[in-house]
Amino acid sequence: MKGTSENLIEIEDLHFSYNGNEVLQGINLKIPRGKVVAILGVSGAGKSTLLRQIGGQIRPSRGCVRVNGKVVHEQGDSELYAMRRQMGLMFQAGGLFTDISVYENVAFPMRELTNLPEEIIRDLVQMKLHAVGLRGAVDLMPNELSGGMARRVALARAIALDPMLAMYDEPFAGLDPISLNQIAGLIRSLNDALGVTSIVVTYDMSESLKVVDYAYFIHHGKVVAEGTPAEIDVSDNPFVHQFVHSEPDGPVAFHADAVPYAEDLGV
Repeated sequence: MKGTSENLIEIEDLHFSYNGNEVLQGINLKIPRGKVVAILGVSGAGKSTLLRQIGGQIRPSRGCVRVNGKVVHEQGDSELYAMRRQMGLMFQAGGLFTDISVYENVAFPMRELTNLPEEIIRDLVQMKLHAVGLRGAVDLMPNELSGGMARRVALARAIALDPMLAMYDEPFAGLDPISLNQIAGLIRSLNDALGVTSIVVTYDMSESLKVVDYAYFIHHGKVVAEGTPAEIDVSDNPFVHQFVHSEPDGPVAFHADAVPYAEDLGV
């Protein structure tokens, strides 16, 4: 991970607050080109907020995000738009348009962001759906898809324009074990086949560590641990150990900060 040329994304001392609540509290991390990197942490740790910083939807309070050598929040509207055209995002729960078909969902970014003729778009849609095993579902509506199929369509849409960066926001949530394994395998195989860089934001340890090259653990807006899957597997870091083994006691508390329970009950 040495040198700017080897890293597609570099994040330095990144801070961000929502209404006084400091969500990101000095994040430092690097995403090497061509790799699959996981951002792990419990719900509310700031993972999705980090993706929004990379995409430029929100601006940092302090620090910066560099994508391909450019500081995201310093870009003008046209430059930011051009940068986003090179990014693909798979939303939480898929985010498919419910009133249009599978074909139209995958074709949507091609029509919005390019001037390609319809016959080329048709071929590209078929190629992307074939890559995720759903060419036969081209005419179905989203409400006719299983959960796993919907995620695969969302994945096809995320890579529709062969982005330099693919971001997956909780791609495994709510999936059965078979669908989960399919999606994880597709993220890995598509990353390698297309030569893109991928970020997987998730709280699913078992599946993500099978397919990623490196992982960062975020808690309370900070990177608390990092490493390769092999390093994480043998880590004695308390946070990593609790997360990997799903233990109730450890650095991550089950209960939110509050006054003593007896006091709340008036005892």
